[in-house]
Amino acid sequence: MKNMYDVVVIGGGPAGLTAALYLARARYRVVVVEKEKFGGQITITHEVVNYPGVAKTSGEALTATMREQAESFGAEFLLAEVESLVTEGDVKVVKTNRGELKTFGILLATGAHPRMVGFKGEEEFRGRGVAYCATCDGEFFTGKEVFVVGGGFAAAEEAVFLTKYAKHVNILIRKDDFSCAAATAEAAKNHEKITVIPNTTVEEVFGDSALRGIRYKNRNTGEMTEYKAEAGDNIGVFVFAGYAPATGLLKDIVELDDAGYVVTDRVQKTNIDGIYAAGDVCIKPLRQVVTAVGDGALAATELEKYAAKMHKKTGIIPQQPQPEKTAETGNVSGGAGDNSTAGNSALFDDAMLAQLNAVFSRMESPLVLKLHLDHRTVSEELRGYMEELAKLTDKLSVELAEESTEADPCVEVYRQDGSYSGLAFHGVPGGHEFTSFVLGLYNAAGTGQKIDDDVAASLKAIDRRVDMKVLVSLSCTMCPDLVIAAQKMASQNENITAEVYDLNHFPEIKEKYQVMSVPCLVINDGEKVFFGKKNIRQLLELI
Repeated sequence: MKNMYDVVVIGGGPAGLTAALYLARARYRVVVVEKEKFGGQITITHEVVNYPGVAKTSGEALTATMREQAESFGAEFLLAEVESLVTEGDVKVVKTNRGELKTFGILLATGAHPRMVGFKGEEEFRGRGVAYCATCDGEFFTGKEVFVVGGGFAAAEEAVFLTKYAKHVNILIRKDDFSCAAATAEAAKNHEKITVIPNTTVEEVFGDSALRGIRYKNRNTGEMTEYKAEAGDNIGVFVFAGYAPATGLLKDIVELDDAGYVVTDRVQKTNIDGIYAAGDVCIKPLRQVVTAVGDGALAATELEKYAAKMHKKTGIIPQQPQPEKTAETGNVSGGAGDNSTAGNSALFDDAMLAQLNAVFSRMESPLVLKLHLDHRTVSEELRGYMEELAKLTDKLSVELAEESTEADPCVEVYRQDGSYSGLAFHGVPGGHEFTSFVLGLYNAAGTGQKIDDDVAASLKAIDRRVDMKVLVSLSCTMCPDLVIAAQKMASQNENITAEVYDLNHFPEIKEKYQVMSVPCLVINDGEKVFFGKKNIRQLLELI
């Protein structure tokens, strides 16, 4: 049975990665489906010091090791968004925007996402001063006055992180003190660039094209305080007020509590046979990496038993794919045991080369990478990056353009017949944009990633010009989702373009659209501007 798995893990955070490791080591076929970035929310934490056995590391490094362990035992990985589940019967179906996966068991490890507080102006200035990720957006507030809303671990730690950029950081705590560990709180309290303001709630943020001020109230005295930036300046407000469970997909499928968390028994089983849950999506008193990996390990061992029972009942035993078939499941890192490379490379490590091999093997036609360069060092970086990429396959060639674009350096993607694919990247597509750029090439070279028939029909019906600028930061974990969706649309309809800009190299564009958060989507040169990640269905609704 094609694309048949013992277990599909939905969510690539610590809980999902641990479960994949246990299942793969026990010789069961497992795939981890993640729509954004493998590693989960912990990847935005730059310092982890309380994970047992690891003195000090970053969230990204810790989860990268978890993934490598799981891959070494044969776990597969798919960057895709799960759109629906069919849970009846012995063989369940996980429907994604990249095709259907059949499975005996499902592990729900979807985690949680930042929660909005609801103060006046929060939604209005989201992306123009109100932010939720210090790693993604901190640099936009270099030299600015910054306010952090929240009193938990994230608020304390991220406030310290923001001092790298901000002129000064004010932490507004609803209660009389932090609710996190004393060591974390003390680091914030004792920092020379941080002021802690307890018993305080935000009443309103205000401004014009950017965020200019904030009003907050002392809960004990009722005293109102207003801070306004100096003329022409702006401020930043970072909200770290906890998380809401990512269970929109699960409504009416498994039992949830009143707050939306998944109800499980003591072995992580939901009320549906074959469906388990682990990590921050579950009801639990402590949400930490260490508890998430414990949930994942426990759920995995139970799913092993369930899969073995299904083998006997159905006679179906999912088989590991051969290395050359890994790309068919969307394994962006090539899969365990895939040691082939398209060539030696000084820029790309083995994991990147494996991913590139998978994509190159499925590209239906060659592409031309047309470079528009200027005098800056970043142009040389782009040229070297694209030339190194082209050395790995006969599906790509590099051409130097004589004319300039709106913002150089830039790489435009052209098809073999000389037609423009609608895809371009301004800057160098590294960091978190490496995978999205590679998937863009795959989509431009033929049929590309599978999309639902109704989405394809809606996309084909667009008969007016739609030019999308996707403004990103290479450190942002939320940007690739929007980039991939926009590029897919552009590759399928000649009326649509999707040009990506690394704002680090184009401050004039940031100023033009008053961008203080990424990702930012600009449609038809400012006709519409949106912030936050979007999938292809959401983009179709917007345009």
